[in-house]
Amino acid sequence: MRRLGAVFLLLTGLILTGLWLDYRHAIDAPLENAETVDFEIAKGQSLASIAGALRERGLIDKPHWFRVLAWQLGIATRLKYGEYEIPPEVTPRRLLELFASGKVKQYSLTFIEGWRFQQMVELLQRHPALSHQLAAQSADEIMSLLGASGENAEGRFFPDTYFFTKGTSELDLLKRSYQKMRTLLDEEWRNRSQGLPLRSPDEALVLASLVEKETARPEERAQIAGVFLRRLDRNMLLQTDPAVIYGMGEAYAGNVRKEDLARDTPYNTYVHAGLPPTPIALPGAGAIRAALHPDGGNSLFFVARGDGSHVFSSSLAEHNKAVDQFQRNRHD
Repeated sequence: MRRLGAVFLLLTGLILTGLWLDYRHAIDAPLENAETVDFEIAKGQSLASIAGALRERGLIDKPHWFRVLAWQLGIATRLKYGEYEIPPEVTPRRLLELFASGKVKQYSLTFIEGWRFQQMVELLQRHPALSHQLAAQSADEIMSLLGASGENAEGRFFPDTYFFTKGTSELDLLKRSYQKMRTLLDEEWRNRSQGLPLRSPDEALVLASLVEKETARPEERAQIAGVFLRRLDRNMLLQTDPAVIYGMGEAYAGNVRKEDLARDTPYNTYVHAGLPPTPIALPGAGAIRAALHPDGGNSLFFVARGDGSHVFSSSLAEHNKAVDQFQRNRHD
């Protein structure tokens, strides 16, 4: 009997040792992915289900040890749902710590300076990681959902790169962009230069959108803003082509003709004095700052050289010479 007992103890010891070694190997060996892979934990998903899904993906081969480790680490009930990026050669211990940290995969998209609202919406609708609810909503309906009923959507959003997690709604990103624009615009308005012929932050936003569309050169923004503001102060027509183009809508085919400059739309600044009724695009921070902190001087005209820069003139005679030199037959 003693011999049988000794054999039993020996076998038990061997089995326990084997189990321990198997456990240690299972929790210390890196996962079997050579590249970073995405893995999603659903809301309310159990630890057993998570372990089984990892096995189905070929990332672990012994899910029972994965569950034991989670309990041993004290995080079995603290795994957070979401989409994770699992790097190569990570151990099960590190993977569980990742799941418990909630550091889920981040996506990004960028709204570009000078874009129209419709371009923003189209970008949102194309992104596969977003939750889509706005496809059937008009611009006015979207603004109502944002709590901005009655505001025109054009130019009301800040162009920037926004980061988000899978399942974020389109409306959530628009809210962030809308609020960022309001915050920046209000701050710039409070700190604006004195004596500007602008009555409200909204007028500053309209002007900034014109500046944004007129030049891609940061060093010219304040100069162009100065020209527009001096023309407003003197009740001169702004005569800015980007506003005309915006008013043309789908009729614009890549060229502004003389008859287009005479067409009566609310955005035709060759026909109507003052600012257009709404912004025509997303202005960036630089354009907003320029609109509220314009350069001084006496220039009242500018014309594009064709290389992205402009010639500024203080008299019509100088301007006409520049037009003849750089933009002859532009509106023919």
